[in-house]
Amino acid sequence: MADHLLTLKGVTKIFNKGTQDEKRALDDFSLEVAGGDFITIIGSNGAGKTTLLNVIAGTIEADEGQVMVDGQDVTRWPDFQMAQFISRVFQSPTMGTAGDMTIEENLCMAELRGKKRGLRWGVTRDRRARYREVLQVLDLGLEDRLKQAVGLLSGGQRQSLTLLMTTLAMPKVLLLDEHTAALDPRTATKVMDLTDAMVRKNNLTTLMVTHNMTQALKYGNRMVMLHQGKVQLDIQGEEKTKLTVAEIVAQFGQTLKDETLLSG
Repeated sequence: MADHLLTLKGVTKIFNKGTQDEKRALDDFSLEVAGGDFITIIGSNGAGKTTLLNVIAGTIEADEGQVMVDGQDVTRWPDFQMAQFISRVFQSPTMGTAGDMTIEENLCMAELRGKKRGLRWGVTRDRRARYREVLQVLDLGLEDRLKQAVGLLSGGQRQSLTLLMTTLAMPKVLLLDEHTAALDPRTATKVMDLTDAMVRKNNLTTLMVTHNMTQALKYGNRMVMLHQGKVQLDIQGEEKTKLTVAEIVAQFGQTLKDETLLSG
């Protein structure tokens, strides 16, 4: 196995190239992510955070540079091919689940993601028993509602279910794209605590984009700040633990210029 589970080398992505609207979203960007790293990613609007996740997930292709997962070059792989390595939770709770399918059908679909499916991919008795067991972890009573359509769940319930679905597939890399931003503060805190517990329990290599500075400092073992498509700050371990929101604002307030981030 490679020393680093995920490596980006000299990645550049330019939108609207050669026009007056040209935007260099990632600029010769490099990052090495060790297996088990939980990295929180911050930066003002337009810093390149979402573009970074899109390049890693294969949703968009880098103009230059290289993306490696577990020693394998996946730079030109499209997102459907990357699905065997990557799971992603989006800001909108509706994006990670199929609302017209039942809870157990969503879980089954997640479990088989990126795998070859035969004609018998449905929810078996064994799977149903296992799903009931894993749903108890959420403490939301969903284990007794396996046949209920996911569209009837609240935003927090759907986002919690999405998180659980990502762990069923045990991805190489978990991408969290502001996944609590659409939730009320109380629900966001519950989902973040659940996220942290699941990442730790499964030792998931995780990159989490957030606009909440408190979240960025509280969770994960490492924090990366982006600015104009480059790494502005990369701290981890004890150094990250000791850092405060006030210190970030004092040092990088002018760089960030983002009220939601600075008020987090």
